[in-house]
Amino acid sequence: MPRNVALLSVLASLLTLGLKFGAYWITGSVGLLSDAMETFVNLAASIVAVIALTIAFKPADKKYTYGHDKAEYFAGGLEGGLILVAAGGIVYSALSRMVSPVPLENLGWGIGISIVAGLINLIVARIMLRAARHFDSITLEGDAKHLLADVWTSAGVVVGLGIIMIKPEWVILDALVAVMVALNITRSGFSLIKRSLKGLMDVALPESEIKIVEESILKHAGNDREYHGLRSRKSGSRRFIDFHLLLPGEKTIRAGHTICCKIERDIESRLPNSQVTIHVEPVEDSASWDGEVLGGVQRRAPMPGEKKECREED
Repeated sequence: MPRNVALLSVLASLLTLGLKFGAYWITGSVGLLSDAMETFVNLAASIVAVIALTIAFKPADKKYTYGHDKAEYFAGGLEGGLILVAAGGIVYSALSRMVSPVPLENLGWGIGISIVAGLINLIVARIMLRAARHFDSITLEGDAKHLLADVWTSAGVVVGLGIIMIKPEWVILDALVAVMVALNITRSGFSLIKRSLKGLMDVALPESEIKIVEESILKHAGNDREYHGLRSRKSGSRRFIDFHLLLPGEKTIRAGHTICCKIERDIESRLPNSQVTIHVEPVEDSASWDGEVLGGVQRRAPMPGEKKECREED
């Protein structure tokens, strides 16, 4: 379960947090302090991820009939924001140290501890990225990117401290490395916020996935079939797809249902975790040609002179 993977991130953050603050305490390096501050934010983000995933995987109920999947987007946006907060804190600490440089001590121990902490985060991040792809979870992906950003921070700090060990007079490099690392991790933060906003705004599925839906429709309904109002969105790991399919009026309900079932199974086999809803309309009825009103993707626009109002049955 995704929640269990997120708990692994909480444990990793607790362990590395202790290591990094210990490294800062024995060295006095602002680079190591910034690294520890970022890990503190990682811990908060991991706890948020656990809560969000616990909510997201609850089944649908009478109040939330579409499920709770969108809780993941709130978590992803919050994690992106926390990354930016961590970056701001790192820059603030680094600029303060530039103004008042402080000699560093016990750099060998600090480098060793930072390497161990970085390896722990790297291993856990790779596990979480695989799980994120498997469960299609933006929350797990965001948590993993948090840890990977922490790995980059640790790597930059280690390089900077290594140079300072050789050239002690270059102590200002400690602060410069911290600033560069902070600027680098802001990309992950903005990326997560952007993806979360898209999810909350019900952005349509990518064109590659829409093409799969269209291929399934034509494969089972026939290449001469019209459809319109093809709309889609993603909520957490679930895809919602609905459209109107125009079929000859003489087809029986059973025949139309069979076609719809084939289309749904084909889409769901190629786009896992999809929920497909199809509205069947008679192609002969002018009221069926309402694609422009519905919006979404349509195979063809209404012909000139076609009316959209309902026609009374004889």
